[in-house]
Amino acid sequence: MLKYSGLSETKKIKSVLMKSPARAWFGQESANREWQKLHYPEKPNFEKALYEYNQFAAIIESNVPEVYYLPEDDYTTLDSIYTHDPLIVTGKGAILCSMGKAERTKEPEMAGKFMEKIGVPILGKIEPPGKLEGGDVVWFEDQTAAVGIGYRTNKEGVEQLRDLTKGLVNEIIEVPLPHWNGPEECLHLMSMISPVDKDLAVVYSRMMAVPFREYLLEKGISLIEVPDEEYENFACNVLALEPRKCAMVAGSPQTRSALKNEGALVFEYPGEDVSIKGGGGPTCLTRAILRE
Repeated sequence: MLKYSGLSETKKIKSVLMKSPARAWFGQESANREWQKLHYPEKPNFEKALYEYNQFAAIIESNVPEVYYLPEDDYTTLDSIYTHDPLIVTGKGAILCSMGKAERTKEPEMAGKFMEKIGVPILGKIEPPGKLEGGDVVWFEDQTAAVGIGYRTNKEGVEQLRDLTKGLVNEIIEVPLPHWNGPEECLHLMSMISPVDKDLAVVYSRMMAVPFREYLLEKGISLIEVPDEEYENFACNVLALEPRKCAMVAGSPQTRSALKNEGALVFEYPGEDVSIKGGGGPTCLTRAILRE
């Protein structure tokens, strides 16, 4: 029987959910048709994105015992490769999110059907007018979570998450997010923080609310600061495969060096088309089914 519990950002990933561009994009024609309505800054190249994704998938498959790939469907878009956002996995089953991006509304249903197929029950779902996307939820190792309130997640969504996780989570705090570049840009709480160990996180403090940054420091979490010139390269989006063993988009040498100075092992993959143009780094490309 498949084990499931994913309320962590840093414990070792034992099983994970992913979706290849081969099953989400099908080819360049879909990219040509969808990229503008999905608010991508540039049109991605399918063959290049697939090559980049396969480099990333090789890292995951070498470090994670069980990798599950979502099948193709007729209802989702290019964005469906970012499996982190449509659901959350608890020890009692999956919670289907309610997407703040209108073009992604079918993703939770499609991901939920697959989860049931592999043996993960559905604990519940976030119902409109509640909005909640997985990228806005950051789990800490003391059974607490921070949830970003912005254009993709609202207070009603957080209240529903609290109800669904009673007995599983000690505390959920709300973190206001900035307007930044507006509602069309993908800005999640995880756009400014990536925990890589229980006491270490990669952050972009310039975007953080002061109370949240102070909250992290009070929890004893050391902060690796991403420089301005590397933020746009998704240096703040780092996936912990296990404590201090992580994956990131190539091209951010200062952040990579800072991680290595903290004893982290870092894997890199090229991500211009599969990550940067689509607004989703290595964390976004994965949804841990089991971390322990």
